[in-house]
Amino acid sequence: MQYVQEFYQTVRDKCFKVCVTSPGSSLSSGEQKCLSRCMDRYQDATNVVTKAIVGMQGVQ
Repeated sequence: MQYVQEFYQTVRDKCFKVCVTSPGSSLSSGEQKCLSRCMDRYQDATNVVTKAIVGMQGVQ
């Protein structure tokens, strides 16, 4: 559970840094879309890596 929390904190930090160019009291629609896509990409990448690791463990 701690790994999941750390992972999402890292993703949030990285996506925020990339997507939010001028922090304020609210996010623009472009920033919201960017954050959503960024989080989705990290989730997809994590799923691919997890499947690969599970597959490698099954081969041994």
